[in-house]
Amino acid sequence: MPLVAHNDLPTFERLREQGCQVLGLQAAEHQDIRALHVGLLNMMPDAALEATERQFFRLLDGANRVVQIHIHCFTVNALERGETATSHISKYYETFDALRETGLDALIISGANPTQSHFELEPFWPELCEVVDWAAENVTSVFCSCLATHAVWQHRYGIKRRLLADKCWGVFEHHAIECEHPLVKHINTQFSVPHSRYNTVDPERLAEGGMHTLVSSDDVGVLLATSEDGFRFVFSQGHPEYDTASLLKEYKREISRFVLGDREDYPPFVNYYFCQQSRAILREHEAEIKAALANGSALPELPEDLLLARLQNVWRDTAHVIMANWIGKVYLLTNADRRLPFMDSIDPTNPLGLYP
Repeated sequence: MPLVAHNDLPTFERLREQGCQVLGLQAAEHQDIRALHVGLLNMMPDAALEATERQFFRLLDGANRVVQIHIHCFTVNALERGETATSHISKYYETFDALRETGLDALIISGANPTQSHFELEPFWPELCEVVDWAAENVTSVFCSCLATHAVWQHRYGIKRRLLADKCWGVFEHHAIECEHPLVKHINTQFSVPHSRYNTVDPERLAEGGMHTLVSSDDVGVLLATSEDGFRFVFSQGHPEYDTASLLKEYKREISRFVLGDREDYPPFVNYYFCQQSRAILREHEAEIKAALANGSALPELPEDLLLARLQNVWRDTAHVIMANWIGKVYLLTNADRRLPFMDSIDPTNPLGLYP
């Protein structure tokens, strides 16, 4: 939320010049705190559907302690669902048609499991494009996660993803590039964030398309970028919303795929995620799995409790700050009929005043 310049302290003006949001006393006294309505387009498969809800809800919960946030979950009809997920969606989710009528202030689009080499062949593609095009004209900002980021880059900007030789999988170190951009203010200039993806888009391609890279990694490329106006679309190639154990659960699923014969090789360690003790435990478990498969004996259980006790979350605070910055800007820019006096000069095509 903005600072209030309740006196003539020069620091307030200095902060304004540096891009901080500072309200005059009169504007602050007439401020009308309103609720924000944020959509969550959840395209994750059944096994991760509710976990994805919880992850993004937690991020939003930590983003603001003043504004009330209403989160409206919905999905796309083309995704094949099992009975349990279908029941959950039917009972708790809203429809895009209904949300289009009532409107949203902002939208989060989750990732999804890729099933095709080309987006156009994915069953969700037509519906996703419809939502994205509507949101581009009708919500203040759209936060895209992982696969959704690649989908919007292709659909809106003609920038296609590139298949990686190996899966980008792990917790990688990043650094802030545009440190004064409102979305990355107050974050550490160097921090780690999880990634889990098979594709990427190179920063040079993004620059050619008018994107602005805010956070990047020497190992895995762009983490956070925005559309040309700096805010309408916010793109993340990583997963700052992940729980501490999310990558462990993914690793466990890959072991299951190996056991079932869906992958030929035993899954490699998740990069920069398991400590040396955990790696030793996992090597022993791998040997037990392979021995059980060779002998036709019962498969050993993954010792999750031992592994969970050794996992470290080194990204949560950064994720909360980025989300808080995003929600804060959405709040300030929504609803023209509630605009504060200091908003009168905001150019709707360049709401942050960063990229003329």
